[in-house]
Amino acid sequence: MFRGVGTAIVTPFKNGELDLESYERLVRYQLENGVNALIVLGTTGESPTVNEDEREKLVSRTLEIVDGKIPVIVGAGTNSTEKTLKLVKQAEKLGANGVLVVTPYYNKPTQEGLYQHYKYISERTDLGIVVYNVPGRTGVNVLPETAARIAADLKNVVGIKEANPDIDQIDRTVSLTKQARSDFMVWSGNDDRTFYLLCAGGDGVISVVSNVAPKQMVELCAEYFSGNLEKSREVHRKLRPLMKALFAETNPIPVKAALNLMGFIENELRLPLVPASEKTVELLRNVLKESGLL
Repeated sequence: MFRGVGTAIVTPFKNGELDLESYERLVRYQLENGVNALIVLGTTGESPTVNEDEREKLVSRTLEIVDGKIPVIVGAGTNSTEKTLKLVKQAEKLGANGVLVVTPYYNKPTQEGLYQHYKYISERTDLGIVVYNVPGRTGVNVLPETAARIAADLKNVVGIKEANPDIDQIDRTVSLTKQARSDFMVWSGNDDRTFYLLCAGGDGVISVVSNVAPKQMVELCAEYFSGNLEKSREVHRKLRPLMKALFAETNPIPVKAALNLMGFIENELRLPLVPASEKTVELLRNVLKESGLL
């Protein structure tokens, strides 16, 4: 699917509607700075509040601008297997390269339920599927053994976005899935864990920070893959204040505030999310200035 940085891109709004003009600028900013993939309508894209018609507009416009240069992966996960499949088929029809499918939230399926969920979807699409494990949001955790079983059995499930902060689990997930299938990919779902996941043998990051600092996140991964461990670590350390600031409140609240400060978008979210507090905006302003981004 891709190796390196996939940006989980925000969805800009203006007066309650999609702001496609600002969105196009963001997509071009990502392309100009060398990101390896775009993930549209993930958590960072406020997917739960974007309707089906808006989804079609966003995905179609992204594919048009990208024009095959990098993969476009569409967030299609819900807590209903049938509804998820419907969104997967929409992405397939529009021409997406793959889908990001979060574990079913609130339902809290067992490990067997998780396996069957991905099996059902994989048997009904030819798209590449990325499992999204984010227990802090969903209340359910894909164990390394389950990830390895998925990797071994479901050939169009191409990888996992691992947003579990547990370094030991990250290490075991990388190890077991690579043993199950050498081409199965593991991306970090937490920007601040990217360097560690790379050191464990992972393949990159599906990133929030790269909305704001795509060049730097690309450099972090590229230097590691080139064998320049010290340089990669140096970039990681320089980015840590920005990584921390962009998660001062619930994602994507801070990243939208940061992009607003940088002049890219309106600082507008859809309820139940609200704009960042003055304290967070001031923190972001200072960190962006120190990082040379403002």
